[in-house]
Amino acid sequence: MKAMRMSVVGAAALAVVVGVAGCAHDDPNRRAKTGAVVGAVTGAVLGHQLDGDHGRFIGAAVGALAGAAVGNYMDKQQRELEAQLGSDEVTIERLDDDTLKLNLRSEVLFDFDSDAIKPAFYETLETLGRVIVRYEQTAVHVVGHTDSTGSVAYNMRLSERRAESVASHLRRSGVESWRMQTEGRGPHEPRADNATEAGRQLNRRVEIYLRPIVEGQEQEAFAPPRYR
Repeated sequence: MKAMRMSVVGAAALAVVVGVAGCAHDDPNRRAKTGAVVGAVTGAVLGHQLDGDHGRFIGAAVGALAGAAVGNYMDKQQRELEAQLGSDEVTIERLDDDTLKLNLRSEVLFDFDSDAIKPAFYETLETLGRVIVRYEQTAVHVVGHTDSTGSVAYNMRLSERRAESVASHLRRSGVESWRMQTEGRGPHEPRADNATEAGRQLNRRVEIYLRPIVEGQEQEAFAPPRYR
């Protein structure tokens, strides 16, 4: 975790091990719980907010937002994203919980059956990464999707690889690993009818969810986003 201060790495690492060990390997919510532990530990380390008396982390994320400040903070981030990207390659949607949902079209990002990002899209991802870096009070979820062509198992792996490729580029642009979660959902959450080529094209995508880290609700920011 890049953001940790060296003087407390040992304590933070122990907390991560304990928290993750508590999540059974067959627990369907294990990913969400792991993300919550990572976010909580990192935030407590940076903010020196460990409550030793009760073994809890207080204000678990870096400078977690007070509830009243969330709307303005996400407004500002949305405006900057729209101004910097200015392209139909990335569409931005504001969800009812103030999450920003960015949709990246796979045909622009990747060649057919590939998880290697096309060089023409590097600049867009670098710009996106630079904006995200400036808004560290958000958790970043990168979610890959496919159409229904081929086996479910293959599409799940492909969607996972594509999500990780996008996350890797964001990391190279300075987005810290502790903020990011990656996930592949394969063909399970289509936007359109897979019976048509136009529908399949819409279903092949990578989505980025920027979720505000709200004081007292930090774990929710690191839980996998629901499909909308």
